Amino acid sequence: MKALFSFLSICLAFLQVKAQTRVISGTVKNNNTPLEFATVVIAKTNLGATTSKNGNFFINNSPTDSCEAIVSLIGYKTQYLKIGASDKTTVMNIFMEKDISELNQVIVTGVSKATLIRENPMAMVSVSQKQIEQTSENNVIDAIAKNAPGFDAVKTGPNVSKPFINGLGYNRVLTLYDGMRVETQQWGDEHGVPLDDYVIEKAEIIEGPASLMYGSDAIAGVLSLFPAIPLDTDKQIHGRYLTEFQSNNGLIGNALSLSRTTGRWSWALRGSERIAKNYTNPVDGRVYNTGFKMGNASVFMGYHGEKGYSHLNYTIYDNRQGIPDGSRDSVNRQFTYQVYEIQGENSLNPIVDNIKNRPVVPESLLNSYTLSPLSQRIQDYRLYTDNYYRLGEGDIKAFAGFEQNIRREYDHPTDPVQAGEYIVLNTLDYGLRYNTPSVFNIEPSIGVNGMYQNNSNWNATDFPIPDYRLFDIGAYGYAKWKYKGWTIAGGVRYDHRNEIGDQMYIKVNSVTGFYQQVSENDSIGGIRQFSNFNLHFQGITGSIGATYKISDHLSWKANIARGYRAPNITEIASNGLDPGAHIVYEGNLNFVPEFSLQEDVGLSGTYRDISFGLNTFNNNIQNYIYEDQEVDKNGNPVVIVPGNKTFQFQQTDAWLYGLNAKLVINPYGLKGFSVNNTFSCVYAYNLNPKYKNAGVSGEYLPFIPPPELRSGINYEIAPNRKKIQLIILTADADYAMAQNRYLGLYNTETPTPAYLLVNTSAHADIPYTKKQKLQLQLQINNVLNTAYQSHLSRLQYFEYYKASPNGHSGIYNMGRNICFKIIMPF
Repeated sequence: MKALFSFLSICLAFLQVKAQTRVISGTVKNNNTPLEFATVVIAKTNLGATTSKNGNFFINNSPTDSCEAIVSLIGYKTQYLKIGASDKTTVMNIFMEKDISELNQVIVTGVSKATLIRENPMAMVSVSQKQIEQTSENNVIDAIAKNAPGFDAVKTGPNVSKPFINGLGYNRVLTLYDGMRVETQQWGDEHGVPLDDYVIEKAEIIEGPASLMYGSDAIAGVLSLFPAIPLDTDKQIHGRYLTEFQSNNGLIGNALSLSRTTGRWSWALRGSERIAKNYTNPVDGRVYNTGFKMGNASVFMGYHGEKGYSHLNYTIYDNRQGIPDGSRDSVNRQFTYQVYEIQGENSLNPIVDNIKNRPVVPESLLNSYTLSPLSQRIQDYRLYTDNYYRLGEGDIKAFAGFEQNIRREYDHPTDPVQAGEYIVLNTLDYGLRYNTPSVFNIEPSIGVNGMYQNNSNWNATDFPIPDYRLFDIGAYGYAKWKYKGWTIAGGVRYDHRNEIGDQMYIKVNSVTGFYQQVSENDSIGGIRQFSNFNLHFQGITGSIGATYKISDHLSWKANIARGYRAPNITEIASNGLDPGAHIVYEGNLNFVPEFSLQEDVGLSGTYRDISFGLNTFNNNIQNYIYEDQEVDKNGNPVVIVPGNKTFQFQQTDAWLYGLNAKLVINPYGLKGFSVNNTFSCVYAYNLNPKYKNAGVSGEYLPFIPPPELRSGINYEIAPNRKKIQLIILTADADYAMAQNRYLGLYNTETPTPAYLLVNTSAHADIPYTKKQKLQLQLQINNVLNTAYQSHLSRLQYFEYYKASPNGHSGIYNMGRNICFKIIMPF
């Protein structure tokens, strides 16, 4: 921690140079109409402003040397304006053009400098704050998934969504928060991404290997989340209050943020809370133990100098959520709850749990915000600094951060305060990148990044993974060349990772009857749960790609990339029950890293009435690691812990291919009217020779989303009145086709029927002061209250009976949900 603050102090001292500054001001218009809420940012700094109702903006303390202003607003072409050197006030009149294309969106993920999507060879999707806020879902990951073809989420209830890209997830998708790795035991099924759902300003998704910039764990792609950073330099306190309610599970959410920029310094304070009870659907009624209570807080401090900036951030996340297990009464299908310990968990209690004779959950508890004692608590703390400054014609970017993730799963009904699983993961994340001066239109970059981790089991009774330490480092070189309509970019990287595991002994505590961790000297009568290990993984990766601007309307891109992923701790060393996932994992210390080779080809176009994007991919993975349910010689599932499945990890080759497409129709003669369509599909095969032509008996990979078509109508009305400034009406349909290519071996997965979900919403902007507007939104998800099971929902497999009296097995997804949201800036 001292090193982190020392690093920040050095950066601040370096940046605090005596230099003159100036004020940049002006007006942003479309023809003669002022544009409100346009963003004007000085490139390579965090100085900026948002235009007022009259289109005016003011930026204080801008550098006096030459710079570039980036002016953006959803629905308009982004402007890049050169500003000459001056020590006087600079006044600008900026005119924006309408643009329905997403090709001109600026992205920063996976590149050395901010780049247009159309100039980045990698397949990418950008999701704006407007899209996120106007999509009411149970969490921000689900909101992003509805706006990004190829991006999905594997779910274990409404508050647990694991990012998946083109059929791959867990440790194959790297999640970044403000550029920092999110390290939260990603291998676990029963917890999502720990973040504040109300502060995300933008999301960027790389749909393909991104190991060049990030190393291991980005073999499938990257989800990069950007929290809002204060831009206004008017020295006033700006605030934002958000509240929402969702009818299905009674979700209540509130968020408040305050920010101010004074001279070179800025700060922001944010806090939010979300609570929900058990959700409901037309088949199961209320689904027991799917409620949650979550709180967030964050602090931001920033220094903006003439040559760059330094930011310091601290975030707190605390989430308590239920752990559904799907146990029911065999006749009436009502949910039941556990009263006693399962067999072998507590030898001092003569009564053991009988899954088929548990008491029924009373209605008063089902329809309550009270959480069951059998629940999970996730706490996450981040402290990190992000720094950027110019060095002559080049620039340097450095970051360092510390994250502590605490995960407790309470699964003992006879001792609710005793955690079954209690894991503490500490991660130090670091990175340094230098963009050298350009030579012959080539923009070179070199960098190094990595992390150090320390994982420990605390006062627990279940031990699925050992205590371990991990050190990861990688160095890369990257270059981009532009000439006329061509952009060629690529590079190479080397990674090394060392994982050291400690041996562990456990034995039954004579007082509690539960297993506990003991020293080797006290291990007589106990079990050696884990042995020592010291493993090294390394890999060379790279990518090369090109884009070509065929015309002002049409662009083409192609990329080939080699990805790398070191096996995660549960794949190599697990040996025990993960109570939240209801799975006993068994790892393999002999695993080697995964390597992928993916080719992407894309075509995108923007015309007066339509815009479109098409990307195809082909991905071959060597040494693919997957879960295989353990069975005995008769093919019957091995049960080590009653009520829980047992999975062994295996390694083979795999092949995935598919496409993601988007078509937007915006008729020139129908102002404000648009039709948005997306389509995605992926096919995935296990190439183990023993499963060749086996079909559902082992040939297909698990958790592969079915082909999905989403189509929506959007109509924007601008009444030009003082009471209502803007009205947006939408209606959309999500059609998920049947998934008949599933992993049916040992009933690991089952086929998923096709289903259609209809959704609708209305959004209104209502001015309540001269400068601010109130945003109101009413949205109805699953209007027809359709009973369905998503193929990416783990809850559909939470079933204890082979037959059901009502013909339904497992838990269904959420039914009709009426969502109301208010956003009030001030």
